[in-house]
Amino acid sequence: MRRVRYHEYGGPEVLRVEQAEVPVPGEGQVLVRAEAIGVNFVDTKYRQGPEAGAIFQRPLPGTLTGDVVGTVEAVGQGVEGLAVGERVAALVAEDAYADYVLAAAQWIVKVDEGVDHGSATMLPMGAPVALRVLRTGGLTPGESVLVHSAAGGIGHFALQIARLLGAGTVVATAGSDAKLEFAREHGADIAVNYTEQNWTGAVRAAVPDGVDVLLDAVGGDVLRRSFEVLAPYGRAVTYGAASGDLISVPVTSVFALKSLAGFNLTAWRTARPEQARAEMDELAGYVAEGKLTAAVHATVPLAEAAEAHRLLDDRAALGRVLLVP
Repeated sequence: MRRVRYHEYGGPEVLRVEQAEVPVPGEGQVLVRAEAIGVNFVDTKYRQGPEAGAIFQRPLPGTLTGDVVGTVEAVGQGVEGLAVGERVAALVAEDAYADYVLAAAQWIVKVDEGVDHGSATMLPMGAPVALRVLRTGGLTPGESVLVHSAAGGIGHFALQIARLLGAGTVVATAGSDAKLEFAREHGADIAVNYTEQNWTGAVRAAVPDGVDVLLDAVGGDVLRRSFEVLAPYGRAVTYGAASGDLISVPVTSVFALKSLAGFNLTAWRTARPEQARAEMDELAGYVAEGKLTAAVHATVPLAEAAEAHRLLDDRAALGRVLLVP
């Protein structure tokens, strides 16, 4: 089979297609023949190596993560409730860019045949993160929400889920006119360009009392300035640092009756496995019913994985970028 790895840090060109043996599932694992692979932005950071910042360090040779949709080919010992031939989706932590992948059975989602590849690739990771960061922020019906990076895979799902949860005003931020329009099409009432100096003023003008829940995966100055637009008792939830900067938030924000929480999917699944599993099934129902849909910016052959990374490096992608074997 083919798989993609990198043996040096650098640009997309370091990604190499290799030949490898089809892996054998161990205890609690499932072998999946890939139909489509959702490419995650974080892997472009890992690929860059030390220059991406201390928080994005992985040893060589570099393997790649991904959200894989495909067909069960074999199951390992102890796996129950999954059968050969079923269509599933799984977050694959190593060697996701491959014709066949291994996944932990515990976190696999069964996928209806009518669900498109893009939406199916959101079920293992993107959709659960989007839902849980909103719930971590304690969103209640009628409250306002601000979603940073709203044109990304998780961001455009967070906009839709906020609507499903009964949010009031939904504000999106992104870095280009095309991304702002895309955010409006996926549920935002107001879209603001956060590369502009006075983006906080634009948000305040739209929501004078401040936003109740704020979702951020950028970090750095964007997160710090976000506290300027939070309402009293507003809640910010951070779940990434695409900027590579984990700048601290001033303690004075706490005294202003504003709070910050962090979210990590692995930690969530470890702390509340039954609830995490239930939320995955909840989201699969929304997708099957057509209440949540993913936009696919591009579909790229597996052999051209470097092109998929170029699209993410250029920061122009709207929604998901997929690889297909």
